[in-house]
Amino acid sequence: MPLFRRGESASTLDLLVVGLGNPGRKHARDRHNIGFMVVDELARRTNATFKAKFSGHVSEARVGQARIALLKPETFMNESGRSVQPAIAFYKTALDFVLVIHDEVDLDHGRLQVRLGGGLAGHNGLRSIAGRLSSPDFLRLRVGVGRPGRGDPRDVADFVLTAFAPEDHADELIARAADAVECLLEAGLEATQQRFNEKRE
Repeated sequence: MPLFRRGESASTLDLLVVGLGNPGRKHARDRHNIGFMVVDELARRTNATFKAKFSGHVSEARVGQARIALLKPETFMNESGRSVQPAIAFYKTALDFVLVIHDEVDLDHGRLQVRLGGGLAGHNGLRSIAGRLSSPDFLRLRVGVGRPGRGDPRDVADFVLTAFAPEDHADELIARAADAVECLLEAGLEATQQRFNEKRE
């Protein structure tokens, strides 16, 4: 069944979609910015345009019958909650109707995982949001970017702040993550987990 439940909430939205990343051209294609990239793809698909608000950029769009807002915090990753908290307050969105899209080094590159709540896995963006909201109980779309390979001298922090390599097929990963968001809206959490959470070979 669809994610949204009209008439059961004071919110004007069916889903607030937050993509995490760092602002500026320097970081535009970093692995750490995969959340921004997925939100940009959703905006492209829905012909949405962004405006400055909530210490970030926000746009409103429709996916089928669902009304969504797309948010890209411009606070830098470690202060993401400073943007997300006022957006949630403005839209009166319940936490289980907030989806945060972020990079995940503990998932193999290309793997997706959709879930509600869970740990913060050392991710500073998630930690900032959970701290501001006093709860980790929001939806997440974890996008696997993997870790440095054998012989790669970079630590994880440096690795996620570098661009995807051509063999990573980043555009395919971004498209599949956007598909998962659309599936969440159209079919609900359980169906989306069944379709997208399987381990990819």
